Amino acid sequence: MSSIFNDISDALQECDEEKVMELVGKALADGVSARDILAHGLLSGMSVIADQFKNNEIFVPEVLMAAQAMNDGAALLKPHLADGDASPAGTALLGTVRGDLHDIGKNLARMMFEAKGFRIIDLGVDVSPEKFLEAYHAEKPDVVAMSALLTTTIGEMKNTVDVFVEAGLRDKVTIIIGGAPVTETFREFAGADLYAADAATGADAAQKAVLAKIATGQ
Repeated sequence: MSSIFNDISDALQECDEEKVMELVGKALADGVSARDILAHGLLSGMSVIADQFKNNEIFVPEVLMAAQAMNDGAALLKPHLADGDASPAGTALLGTVRGDLHDIGKNLARMMFEAKGFRIIDLGVDVSPEKFLEAYHAEKPDVVAMSALLTTTIGEMKNTVDVFVEAGLRDKVTIIIGGAPVTETFREFAGADLYAADAATGADAAQKAVLAKIATGQ
C-alpha cells in the first residue's frame, strides 16, 4: 500500500501532473481511500516541496508546478471525499492587507498551508481590517495570516490586529504576518503573534500553534 503513496509523492515532487493524475486514478480504482491518498500521497509530497523551498533547494517556479500537480490530483479525489471524511489540521484565513495588490506571497503561503493540511479561507488582496474581522466571525479560523509587500501598507497589519483587540478576540486566534518589508521588530510593534520570513516558515509556525492549542485544551 505504501508503494502507491510513495509513487504519488515522488511524481508530485517531480512536478509530473500527468503521472500524478494517473497514479491517483489507479489508487482509487484499487480501492484505496481518497483520504489516505490525499494525506499520504499528495500532502506528503507537497510537504517535501515545502521543506525544499524553505531550504532554498527549489524555487518559486518548481513550487507552482508542484502545486498544480497537487491540485489536479486533489480534483480527482474531491468527489470521493465524503463530508467530514478528511479532518483538516486547522483553518487558516489568508489575505494581503488593504492597499496592497500583490498576491504571490499569499499564494505561496496558501500552498504551504495546504501542504500542512489546513483548510484555507483566501480573502485575496486589498483586504481591510474589517473584512478580516468579518471573515473571522464567519469562519472561526485558528490562524489569521497577513501578507504585505509594500512598506506603505504594512501599517494595515497593525490596524488589523487592533481591530481584533477592540473586538475582544485577540486571544482567540493566532496572527501571523509576513512579506518583504516585515521584520520581527515590526511584529512586536504590530502585536502579531508570529513573523514568518517565508511561506514555508509561516505554515510550520501555524501548524505548531494549532498543535499547542490542542495540547493545552484551548
